[in-house]
Amino acid sequence: MEKIAEFAAMLRQSRGTVFFGGAGVSTESGIPDFRSVDGLYRQQWSEMPETILSRSYFDRHTEEFYRFYRAKMLFPDAQPNAAHLALAKLEKKGLLRAVITQNIDGLHQKAGSRQVIELHGSVHRNHCMRCGRAYPLDAVLRGGGVPHCTCGGIIKPDVVLYEEALPEGAMEEAEKAVNRAEVMIIGGTSLSVYPAAGFARMFPGKIVLINRTPTDLDGRCALVFRENIGEVMAKTLACLEEAEKTA
Repeated sequence: MEKIAEFAAMLRQSRGTVFFGGAGVSTESGIPDFRSVDGLYRQQWSEMPETILSRSYFDRHTEEFYRFYRAKMLFPDAQPNAAHLALAKLEKKGLLRAVITQNIDGLHQKAGSRQVIELHGSVHRNHCMRCGRAYPLDAVLRGGGVPHCTCGGIIKPDVVLYEEALPEGAMEEAEKAVNRAEVMIIGGTSLSVYPAAGFARMFPGKIVLINRTPTDLDGRCALVFRENIGEVMAKTLACLEEAEKTA
């Protein structure tokens, strides 16, 4: 509990904290990650997931893309876990300025977080490639094959595929949030995806890393936790709330 108490004290004393998270944040909600032993990228398919999730594959084999996308990328019944809920409460308490996420599942917003910067887009936003009309997730989930707009155009998820650039607006917003922060919590990410991981590597302040496996950033972190992120965040929130009662 000594490390948890140190983490809680760091959050109380910080004049600005941001959270940077990856796929591991949502594994406790039943959404598989990508690069772990049982992750999506270790599974066998007729094509590698990186290929299927590329823009060129989407354009050439749209129906096959959607077959994979619906089966392996969409989890409409997933619920926020302890990590999502703790981060939302930290924001409400004024102890967390923003969540910067590489995830596309929308669980941070579902948990109640307001300042969420989605670097890779969201499955909950979709648009017609012909007329630009916006569509919710249900438009992709219902039926099979390729979803089409009322105008006849193909509906595309607003998620960043391989071969596509990250949205400039989200990148700029994330950069501003990081530049104003003194503490960065990094959770559930191997820090191997660029340019997003560059935010963590260039951060000059204190870093708290919560990840089940080692990263090459471990050596420069103020605190490193190898436990599940939900457990660490829940314990830290409990420690903060206990301190509030005795203050």
